[in-house]
Amino acid sequence: MHFPTTSRRSILALAAASLVAPLSAMAQADRPLRVILPLSAGSGADGAIRAISTQLARAVGHPVVIENLPGAGGITGTAQIVRGPRDGSTIGVVSNNHVVNPSVYPSIPFDALQDIAPITIIGATPFVLVANPGLPARTIQELVALAKARPGALNYGSSGNGTILHLGAAMFVDQAGIDIKHIPYKGMGMLMNDLLSGQVQWGVVALAPAAPHIRSGTLRALGVTTAQRVPAMPDLPTIAEQGLPDYALEGWIAAIGPKDLPMTERNRLHQAFQQALAQPEARNALIAQGYEIKLTPPEATAEFMRSELQRMGQIVKNAKVKVD
Repeated sequence: MHFPTTSRRSILALAAASLVAPLSAMAQADRPLRVILPLSAGSGADGAIRAISTQLARAVGHPVVIENLPGAGGITGTAQIVRGPRDGSTIGVVSNNHVVNPSVYPSIPFDALQDIAPITIIGATPFVLVANPGLPARTIQELVALAKARPGALNYGSSGNGTILHLGAAMFVDQAGIDIKHIPYKGMGMLMNDLLSGQVQWGVVALAPAAPHIRSGTLRALGVTTAQRVPAMPDLPTIAEQGLPDYALEGWIAAIGPKDLPMTERNRLHQAFQQALAQPEARNALIAQGYEIKLTPPEATAEFMRSELQRMGQIVKNAKVKVD
């Protein structure tokens, strides 16, 4: 995946402006900026937005109110985003699932592209394929060989049917040509608990929360999902390096508004995120959450989401991922 990014120089140039005056449109509003998260409290996106909410509030000149509306893989909350006011007072922050859902659910009550106004890709974070140390595999090649020697005997867990973590694991299974049982959980927390206890043998998880367990040896990292190695663990090979050259996946979070949100408002909100993340407290907080800051402008964000919708649809089809 390629994210067009805002240059560091332009981000820093906005820092001084953010200390002088808030963005004009929101400064004239009488209500706070409502940020709908179609994800549960404690999720990666939730932690990231809460970490930068103080600086975002300063940029828009009003309090930021974060509202978690999880359910149906993000569909429940996103349905509220697309029905929100078109004045820039309500936005949403969505994850990869936004472009995965149209391919895995029989129907959703909105069009994932036509009913939204993309504002910015805020950041992206790597995933990692981890195994319980009791599984006799230390590399991707060894996991594939073990699975082929014992078809149907191994299992992997995910944070739920149709989630991006399920898709990441299912894509691996498909590309490796192996037969492994899927055990879905209701969220990342339950998955991590059973990975640590050995109830499930391996899974694809976000790198940041898994890193302490990898360092302590309670989980074993077999490969990172991104196209290149990540600075946080430079010695950990990518899955692509280990025999699956077409494998590449990372998590991302994006700010969106409802359809017909004027471009002037989209640009102002994009600038607000730039101003917020020009502040060291916000930048460092987001980086600490495991994100690489992107801040794509609205037009590039729209193009990226169109491309990802098509790419995820093909991955879902190849891996035969379905949600009833």
